Amino acid sequence: MRRRELLIALGGGVAVVWPIAARAQQKAMPVVGLLGVSRDSTGFLPPFRKGLGEAGYIEGQNVTFEHVVADFQYDRMPALAADLVGRRVDVIVTINGTPWALAAKGVTSTIPIIFTGVGDPIGIGLVASLGHPGGNLTGFTNIATELISKQIELISELVPGASRIALLVNPKNENAKLISRDVQEVTRARGVKLSVFNASTEGEIDAAFASLAEVHPDALAVDPDGFFTNKRKQIAALASQNGLPAIYAHPECVAAGGLISYGIDDEPVSRQAGVYTARILKGEKPTDLPVQQPTKFQLIVNLKTAKALGLTVPQSILARADEVIE
Repeated sequence: MRRRELLIALGGGVAVVWPIAARAQQKAMPVVGLLGVSRDSTGFLPPFRKGLGEAGYIEGQNVTFEHVVADFQYDRMPALAADLVGRRVDVIVTINGTPWALAAKGVTSTIPIIFTGVGDPIGIGLVASLGHPGGNLTGFTNIATELISKQIELISELVPGASRIALLVNPKNENAKLISRDVQEVTRARGVKLSVFNASTEGEIDAAFASLAEVHPDALAVDPDGFFTNKRKQIAALASQNGLPAIYAHPECVAAGGLISYGIDDEPVSRQAGVYTARILKGEKPTDLPVQQPTKFQLIVNLKTAKALGLTVPQSILARADEVIE
């Protein structure tokens, strides 16, 4: 089958769409619309394809993809989601991001939507309940608000005596309010002061660290927002320059020089998203597929970064680590 690259320009913003089937054959086989936040979303595809393949769906043979990327241009997301709906896809999968899930929900109440990477799907109004989603959405939560308490516990264990912790959140993500609230509760219970900083652009990240340096926190927790994962090198470098121990949700951040991460393993979630997609293509309805919570978690530690910060990682953390970067 001939493939082509499609470039969409909307009001000066650019959305990258990876290879798709020729439109002349658009309904010769089911079409899965993939809404991704950034080019980093390509890591989602191999396990997703595996999940589809387990049910007999092979891209290019009996199913095709249309993949739209907004590169964190949040104001473009509704228009891009609507554009995808206009192409008459059979199911929409939103990749690792609450903003995409909300954008998709806002443009269709009939096309099935499978979301991933959503912190609190009930709290932000995507579904009625985890067991009985209702409507045309179901998917996978990353329980971000629940994980943050564990992350605060870990960074406090790594930095004994920390009296002030900073939290970096993305105000463009609906999860930010919930995460800020939960971190405030956790730190208050531990007798620790909390300072919250907002950023949704590279420039705002720089500004947040400049402001952060003025309050002299003992540690930093980074919201598991996809934008921060995308800007992990910048954040890790700034944390290092400020001598600030930081904890993240994604292992990519530690590989980029971050100190420690604790969060879900995305690979099985991406595979299960493929399984859910196949089930919907075979006729099941989103409302009959419960929202799933993660069951596999990863703790990653970067000893090189710890040494540069003058920290000794407790054996209690090393013993639990899934990976230690020397």
